[in-house]
Amino acid sequence: MEQPVTAASPSKAHSVSLWSRIVKHRTIYLLMLPGLLFFIVFKFGPLWGLLLAFKDYNPYLGFAASEWAGFDHFSALFADPNFYVMLRNTLAINLLGLIFNFPVPIVLALMLNEIRHETFKRINQSIVYMPHFLSWVVVASMTYFVLSADVGIVNKIIVSWGGDSVSFLSQVNYFWAMITAQSVWKEAGWGTIIFLAAMAGVDPQRYEAAVVDGASRWRQIWHITLPAIRPTIVILLVLRLGSMFDVGFEQVLLMMNPLVLSVAEVFDTYSYTRGILQGNVSVGVAVGMFKGVIGLVLIVAANRIVKKTGQEGIY
Repeated sequence: MEQPVTAASPSKAHSVSLWSRIVKHRTIYLLMLPGLLFFIVFKFGPLWGLLLAFKDYNPYLGFAASEWAGFDHFSALFADPNFYVMLRNTLAINLLGLIFNFPVPIVLALMLNEIRHETFKRINQSIVYMPHFLSWVVVASMTYFVLSADVGIVNKIIVSWGGDSVSFLSQVNYFWAMITAQSVWKEAGWGTIIFLAAMAGVDPQRYEAAVVDGASRWRQIWHITLPAIRPTIVILLVLRLGSMFDVGFEQVLLMMNPLVLSVAEVFDTYSYTRGILQGNVSVGVAVGMFKGVIGLVLIVAANRIVKKTGQEGIY
């Protein structure tokens, strides 16, 4: 008598299929393993620390024994007299970054892509990448050397032309522009990598057909290159909007001083002051959580707007 053949359960079949794919592509998964471990240890693992925002954390009592504070730390943050000052400064610096830091790598990538001599192109790419590898301490030192009122190169030129020395580093009118200029100089070259990779995927035959039709280089850029990298631009723009409350702690901290505190104090420096210098860890975590929630809302909203315009979002 023949025995009926029973099909394997869907969950078991799925697990076998997943394991077989892992075994088949084991080299790729092994290459992925270090990055996966990095995110597990340094990104997902510390998420439990968000609970500190709802506790009056005492390092002598430990996490479990510290009393719950509810939303008291968030209320204290919103009631802080400097809250709206920090909000204004954070948004202003990020908006300037969005206006200048975001499009500059695109323009620079288009310029590099137009270089036909391969050796010269690689040399230029290496030059524009270099500032990214400098620490903010080095960049701040270079800024002091260039803009200092006493020994700055710019002020020496101004004085040699008969002008008066300008205190660029201690005047509130110059701080936001200085931070933006530093960011553009340091990160614009590095930001071209993704756009150059997207441009490399454009079919060369499209350019050849455009040349046959008599299209100029400008028209080729406008009608071929830019539409080809538009999905990349949109995705990076959505991700950039999600970090509108992240200014860059090291950069601002190194450039701020008491004379420009009114335009330099941002949420990152406030979190450092309250959480590290004053030992109020819970408030520092609350600030970070507030920034994270706002960033999530901005990403979701931006992604929905992008999809409604017919573009491909991040999910």
